Amino acid sequence: MSANIIQLIVLGGIALFLILRLKAILGTREGYEKPAVPRSAEEDSRPVNRRGFEVIDGGPDQDITDHVPEGSEAAKALAAMKLVEPSFSVGEFLRGARGAYEMILTAFEKGKLDEISPYLAPEVLDSFREVVEARKAQGLTLESNFIGIREMALTDATFQRDSQDGEITVRFVAEQTQVVKNAAGEVVEGDAQNVRRQRDVWTFGRKLGASDPNWQLVATGE
Repeated sequence: MSANIIQLIVLGGIALFLILRLKAILGTREGYEKPAVPRSAEEDSRPVNRRGFEVIDGGPDQDITDHVPEGSEAAKALAAMKLVEPSFSVGEFLRGARGAYEMILTAFEKGKLDEISPYLAPEVLDSFREVVEARKAQGLTLESNFIGIREMALTDATFQRDSQDGEITVRFVAEQTQVVKNAAGEVVEGDAQNVRRQRDVWTFGRKLGASDPNWQLVATGE
C-alpha cells in the first residue's frame, strides 16, 4: 500500500473522529428542533408568544378573582372601582380591613369610641354609642382579649357609578376571651379562660376617586 493511500486513510479517520466528537458535544438538530413550517397568512396576523414574553389580552384580574368569582356582580363592581381609581387594590383593602376590624372591635369593647369615630359612619357610631352608654348605665364593664382573626372573606361588593360610592362586605370570624363584670367587680357573664368565636359581617364604604383614602364602617351584622 502506497504512502499516499495510508495518508488519506489517516486523514479520513481524523475527520470522522472530529464529526462524531462535535455531535457528542453540540447534539444533532433532529429531536431538538422541528423543521420550520411555513405560516399561513392568517397565522402571520396572530400575535407570537416568544419565550420570555407573555401575551396578555384582557385576561382576568387576579386581584379580583382571588377573592370573588370571575364574572360575578361583586367582581364587576370591584372592576368598576378600579376604573375610577386605578390605584385601588382588593388585596390591600382586605389587609386594611383586617387591621380595622381588630382596632374597631377592641375600641368598642373598651368604650373608647373617640379613637375610632373617623372610621365609623354616623349611623354606626350612634348605634355603638348607645350600646356603650347602656353598659355604663347598668354599671357593667367588659374585659376582652383579642386573640386573632381565624377566617376572613369578601362576600359582596357594590358600586354606584353616578355617585362613585363603593361598598365592600367582609365576613370575619375571630377568637377572643370576654368577661362582663358588674359594679362590684363580680363576673356576670363570660370566662377569661374560655376562648369564644366572634362572627361579624361588616360593610365598608367609600367614595372612589376621592382624596380621602379611608374606608368607613357603614353597616354591621352577623
